[in-house]
Amino acid sequence: MLNNELHSSISAGEQERRDTLKRGNRFLGRVVACSGSRATIAAIAENGETSLTELWSVGRLISITVGENRVVALVYSMQTATSDWGEELDNIFRIEVELMGEVHMSPNGREEFSAGITQYPYLGAIAHRIRSADLARIYDTGKDDTCVIGKLTQDESLDAAIHVPSMLSKHFAIVGTTGVGKSTAVSLLLHKAIASDPKLRVLILDPHNEFAAAFPDIAVVIDTDNLDLPFWLMKLEEFAEVIFRGRPPVPEELDILRDVVPEAKRAFKGSADSGLARRTSEKSSITADTPVPYRMADLLAMIDERIGRLEGRNDKPHLRSLKVKVIGAINDPRYNFMFSSNTITDTILETIAKIFRIPGDGRPITTFQLAGIPSEVVNSVASVLCRMAFEIALWSNGGVHMLVVCEEAHRYVPADVSLGFVPTRQAIARIAKEGRKYGVSLGIITQRPGELDPTILSQCSTVFAMRLSNDRDQEIIRSAIPNSSISTTSFISSIGNGEAIAFGEAVAVPMRMRFTRVEEKSLPKANGVGVKVTDETPDTVDLRNVVSRMRAMNGPDISSFQNAYTASIEVPGNAPMADDFNDASTFGRTGFEPASEIAEPAVEPYNPTMLPRMEPANPQLERFNQIRSQLLSDEPVAGPRPDPYRTPPRTAPSFAQPNADQPRPSLRESLLKKPLSSIIRK
Repeated sequence: MLNNELHSSISAGEQERRDTLKRGNRFLGRVVACSGSRATIAAIAENGETSLTELWSVGRLISITVGENRVVALVYSMQTATSDWGEELDNIFRIEVELMGEVHMSPNGREEFSAGITQYPYLGAIAHRIRSADLARIYDTGKDDTCVIGKLTQDESLDAAIHVPSMLSKHFAIVGTTGVGKSTAVSLLLHKAIASDPKLRVLILDPHNEFAAAFPDIAVVIDTDNLDLPFWLMKLEEFAEVIFRGRPPVPEELDILRDVVPEAKRAFKGSADSGLARRTSEKSSITADTPVPYRMADLLAMIDERIGRLEGRNDKPHLRSLKVKVIGAINDPRYNFMFSSNTITDTILETIAKIFRIPGDGRPITTFQLAGIPSEVVNSVASVLCRMAFEIALWSNGGVHMLVVCEEAHRYVPADVSLGFVPTRQAIARIAKEGRKYGVSLGIITQRPGELDPTILSQCSTVFAMRLSNDRDQEIIRSAIPNSSISTTSFISSIGNGEAIAFGEAVAVPMRMRFTRVEEKSLPKANGVGVKVTDETPDTVDLRNVVSRMRAMNGPDISSFQNAYTASIEVPGNAPMADDFNDASTFGRTGFEPASEIAEPAVEPYNPTMLPRMEPANPQLERFNQIRSQLLSDEPVAGPRPDPYRTPPRTAPSFAQPNADQPRPSLRESLLKKPLSSIIRK
């Protein structure tokens, strides 16, 4: 609506209001008290009528005429004068309002809304229904490139619009309890943001795998099946999170990693240079955090080399323990996306192009599904993605506008500094504090703002507050709203699904609105009970497939790693000691199976049915172990012929129980009791 049309509408409405200034008009009230930011209005409902008193409902805006200006106020409390209601009687009630601003005439002759108040209401000032033209002025951002995201709750005929560049320039947050429509609101906002800025690239950290259905045409889905996130992209702290399985790293083992990782990176770079000499400055430029590729085989070979040295005997337990942890991570099939054969070469360009959609090919959104990633490394993966997003925006000199959406953000940046993963907190905090300078934005979605780091939430200049039932969460949102509109959140615990109170840079004043309904094909869908209403979901479940996924039967392809490791230990000077290589506590029977812990071999042998079906590497050693177990168990040896001239030893009845207090005979005593004819194989 043009400004002259608004002016004509206001003039006609003002004349209509002046013509109805009489007692008994149930649209009117009078100011009976006023302070710096609040006022009290007295109104009357004749004969107990309630059909026209909806004007005074909580959360609605009203108008108070003060001279040529109209003060806008928000109703936040009301009660009758006698605390009861009389049927067919005149009921006087009082309404508490909060002053929001005023509509006044600007110097250029146009009426506009401002948050400040130049003339406060006087006693007896008339309060009346606010007009649609004034509502349009109040929520008008004054900018051209706005997007409509819904309707005003007070007047469904007016659109609720936001300024998307302002929302993205200083980050935004969507808070609300579970089930109120946060994911649907995120889907709507991202569709509007993509339409407003075609250069925008969106990365969604999706812990519930629900946003893949919301963007079927403009997004790519990345999960553990099609993801190759090389381990060498991680910083040392992030790589240690993977190796130590989410537990605090051992300082001595972390120091070893800090020393050997740069050596492995230089060894890989040297092999790529065909043995050419490298400058000393180039050697010193590579650290444990430099994102250059290296081979895990080189890393283990360097650890073996340190184990085989004569000096440093005190470091060998830590070296052995670190070696077991590294091999255990490599052999874990859940980490296939990090240690597969595709991650050995330098694929950083392909990885960045795939994850961050550069150039994009018409699909600017990436939904990174975190549900299939092991829980102990989710934080490190999120840290890598957030850190890389900031660095890409930093070094592209504004060529890439990045938006990182963190679903369930209180997982990554909790309010308790002792919880969470420090690198992830640092990466997200860096985007929140410095991202707007380099073109990277942050979107925070959480159902528990009370458990979120307040520093991160304070950096979000636009907040969409949906229904919150927790008192602590409500208090956090109240502290984030400007003081002039603190009563806006007094009813935040009772707003409906799909409703929100928007405040911040993207809107002119705090706005209670209802999000536009999203099409069925663009709704986020998780694998929950409430969404299984389509024919796409099968009626039966293949339990074999479920168990196979639980056990991760499809192991990682580490054939190239085994070949490289075998070649590296055959190089002179890098070969480990014989006792280290054959130590059952360090390697399994194949040389690549990690043991659960470094300890002395158990007295009881393993059950042969639990071991891999392989040919014994040393038949004589296997024969000796068989004879030894037979002697200790006092059973005849399988294979040799019994002596026909000797009476077999008398055995105890099957029901006889061995004496637990009687010590077990040693191998020497058992050999002395047995005749040689029963031992020597003929």
